[in-house]
Amino acid sequence: MKSNSAVTRAQTALGLTRNVLVLGLVSFLTDISSEMSLTLLPLFLANVLGVKTSIIGLIEGIAEATASLLKLFSGWFSDLLGKRKGLVVLGYGLSSIAKPFLAIANSWPQVLAIRFADRVGKGIRTSPRDALVADSSPLENRGRSFGFHRAADTAGAVTGLALAALVVYLSQKGAMTLSLQTYRLIVILAMIPGFIAVALALLFVTEVKPSKRETSAPLLISPRNFDKRFLFFLLAVVLFTLGNSSDAFLILRAQNVGLNVFQITVMLVGFNVLYSLVSMPAGEISDRIGRRRVIIAGWMAYALIYLGFALAFKAWHVWLLYVAYGIYYGFTEGVARALVADLVPSPLRASAYGLYHSAVGIMAFPSSFIAGVLWQAFSPSAPFYFGALMAGVASVLLALAVR
Repeated sequence: MKSNSAVTRAQTALGLTRNVLVLGLVSFLTDISSEMSLTLLPLFLANVLGVKTSIIGLIEGIAEATASLLKLFSGWFSDLLGKRKGLVVLGYGLSSIAKPFLAIANSWPQVLAIRFADRVGKGIRTSPRDALVADSSPLENRGRSFGFHRAADTAGAVTGLALAALVVYLSQKGAMTLSLQTYRLIVILAMIPGFIAVALALLFVTEVKPSKRETSAPLLISPRNFDKRFLFFLLAVVLFTLGNSSDAFLILRAQNVGLNVFQITVMLVGFNVLYSLVSMPAGEISDRIGRRRVIIAGWMAYALIYLGFALAFKAWHVWLLYVAYGIYYGFTEGVARALVADLVPSPLRASAYGLYHSAVGIMAFPSSFIAGVLWQAFSPSAPFYFGALMAGVASVLLALAVR
C-alpha cells in the first residue's frame, strides 16, 4: 500500500494532487457561504443598523486581527504536532457554525461577536491548510497548486455573490439600501454550502506529514529560525497591509459614487470572476519567471488602482477600477503564498504561514481603523491615497531587499 504522502502527492487532474483538488473544493463551498453572508455585511451595518464607518472599520479590524493572531498559533502548533488536517476541519467547522447567527443579530456588538467567532475559525484553519497545500504539491507545480486553490476559492466567491445578487434582485429590485429581510434570507441560504464543505474536509482530505529531512519544528517561533529573505518579505507585507484597509471601504465607496445594492453585488461578481480566471495562470507564470517579479508588479498596479478609487466620481469609474482590482488580486494572492513555501523548509511552513497571515491580519486592525477615521475626518478619497502610498513603499522594499 502506498503511504499517505505518496497518495496525496500523486498528480491527478490538471497536474494537481488529490489533496489540492479536495481542498480547492472545500474552499469553493466555504467561500460561497462566506461571500453570501459577509460581503453585504457593511451595508447591513450601515443601512439597517445605522452604524458609522469608524465602527465598521473597528469591527473589521478586530475580526481580522483576531484571525491573524490565531493563524500564528495554529501554524506553530501544526508544525509542533507534525499534523494539519484536524486543525483544518476544526477551523472550517467553527466558521460554518458562527455565520448563521448573523440572521438574528440586531446590534453592532452582536455582529462583532459573530465576526470574532468566524475569524477564530479562519485563524485556526488557514496556516495548516496552506502548509498542507504546499506539502501536497511538487516544487515544479507549487505556483500552479496555489493558483488553483485561489481560483477555486474565488470561484466560490463568484457563485456566492451571484446568488446574493439574485436574492437582492428578487427581493428589492434596484433599491439603494439593503433591507433586513433580504439580508436574513441570504444568511440562511448560505448555511448549506458551509456545512457541506466541513463534511468534505473531514471525509476526503488526507494527512501529509512534513518532511523531516530538512529541519525540525522549533518549540518557540523566533526570527532566527527563518531565512532573512523571508523576514524582509514579511516587513514588506506589513507596510503594504497598513494601507490595505478592508474591502468594506471599497463597497462603501461604490455606494458613495451612486451604485445601488444590486449593482454592487454584480460588480463584485465580476471582480471575483477575473480573480478566479487570473489566479492559476499567474501561479504558472511565477513558476517560470519567479514570484518576486509578479508580486512587485501586482503591488505597483494596486497603488495605481487605489489612486483611481481616490479620484473616482462616477459609477463607471468604480466599475472599471474593480475590473483592474480583480486582476491585481489574481496575480498576487496565490503567488505570495507560494513564495512563502519557497523561502521556508517543510517542517517550518505552517509557522511561516502563521507569521505571514499574522503580518497581514494584525495590520488589518490599524489599517481598517485608520481608513474609517480618514474617511470620516477628511473625505471618502483619503483612505485610498494613503493605501496607494504604502503600496509604493512596500514595492520598493521588496525589490531592493528580497532577491
